Amino acid sequence: MNLQIFGTKKCKDSKKAQLFFQERRIPFQFINLQEKEMSKGELRSILGSVKLDDLIDTESKVYEDKNLKYMLYDKEEALLTNPLLFKTPIVRDGKRATIGFVPEIWKQWINDSKK
Repeated sequence: MNLQIFGTKKCKDSKKAQLFFQERRIPFQFINLQEKEMSKGELRSILGSVKLDDLIDTESKVYEDKNLKYMLYDKEEALLTNPLLFKTPIVRDGKRATIGFVPEIWKQWINDSKK
């Protein structure tokens, strides 16, 4: 497994995702979206597993501040330039990715990696 967890230090679900993998002694790389933006390649890889619309946190302060509810905008570009617009955590293992805290899917990934 080659796990990456995209999130923020303040996000409770990001913390729970980190704890989930730490408890199982599965190494991961944590990318704090407050400090580092996601690359276009990383985003494209994630979009192979999830829908672009599902990545946008419509409850976020960034979404409100930029008044995106009422605007037409390039969603991919908005996410790349405003990393705090992402729903978190985004957990990525190669071409597979999830949004939010979904341990049932991660357990399946772990089982698949043992085969």
